Amino acid sequence: MKNRLFLLVAILSLGLFLAACGGADENNEGNNANTDENGNTASEGEQASDYKVSMVTDEGGVDDKSFNQSAWEGIKAWGDNNGLSKGEGFDYAQSNSSADYMPNISRFVRDDYDLIFGVGFKLKEDLQKSAEQFADTNFAIIDEVVDAPNAASITFKEHQGSFLVGVAAALKTKTNKVGFVGGIESPLIKKFESGFIAGVKSINPDIQVEVQYAESFTEPAKGKMIATNMYGNGVDVIYHASGGTGNGIFNEARDQKHNDPDRELWVIGVDRDQYEEGQIDENNVTLTSMVKRVDVAVQDVIERGMKGEFPAGELLEYGIEENAITIATTNEEAMTDEIITAVEEWEEKILDGNVEVPQTTEELEQYIDSL
Repeated sequence: MKNRLFLLVAILSLGLFLAACGGADENNEGNNANTDENGNTASEGEQASDYKVSMVTDEGGVDDKSFNQSAWEGIKAWGDNNGLSKGEGFDYAQSNSSADYMPNISRFVRDDYDLIFGVGFKLKEDLQKSAEQFADTNFAIIDEVVDAPNAASITFKEHQGSFLVGVAAALKTKTNKVGFVGGIESPLIKKFESGFIAGVKSINPDIQVEVQYAESFTEPAKGKMIATNMYGNGVDVIYHASGGTGNGIFNEARDQKHNDPDRELWVIGVDRDQYEEGQIDENNVTLTSMVKRVDVAVQDVIERGMKGEFPAGELLEYGIEENAITIATTNEEAMTDEIITAVEEWEEKILDGNVEVPQTTEELEQYIDSL
């Protein structure tokens, strides 16, 4: 009898314990859920499915192997993580000319997208107008600044990454001549140029840096012609910040490497790891790339918006510290341990505040004078 009574008490105690555990789980589940305006709860997945994100490219296109592509990869990664698909939760619109900007933006507004990205400084004017006209929609522009209470401006510390690839170029050159090719001359691209030259001169002030602007981000033929002249003048490392125009620089480097496999010449890519663009025969002419993690910034802004914390009216700047600026080390043969160690040392100096990387021509001149 005593044994049966003991068994009954044990069973009742177990039941109470399990019920308590179940209640705790339910309470935790409720605490982790999101609550809508009516007091109803929704899981993160359900919340994400209600949040729609889109982007409008500039003329470079979504597969420009540059920041359009990186931005799209960030949006797509967010969508994939939340079980969404292109056209069902996230999408992009291709702009073939500047005349497409406003129609593309307006279409996404009509389709009730919560957040619309404009990729590139060329979209500034149309995104500014759209933000003022459509106050209930959130907008974000990449590589520019707009002034609106429902818009965020996403910028990067490109000068930091450009400084680091400048260090790599200076340690790699055999001719003491390196080159910089920009797309359209602007304050943005001047950040790339200034940072690069500062990095080069920090290693060896006597290295010559040849600079030329193509005045286009979409003309590979012009990039190829500039590279032909630079390599012909003895330059052996070219860093480009020229979007699709840079494809022509890679083409010329591959052609020359194919014709003379023993010649050492290099290209430094931009925005994303452009290692694949440098492959030719058994060689690869991509020394490194200044990787601008537009995808990291885009995902950060989306996540904040999805949580109801969209950085409206804010100017955001992503750099080394935010893991949004780095350089590629994919080409293990070219990026030797010596070069990587030196780059890491200079990176620490930047993070510690011991090196203030110049962003303008004036700051660059002052920096060089201080060396």
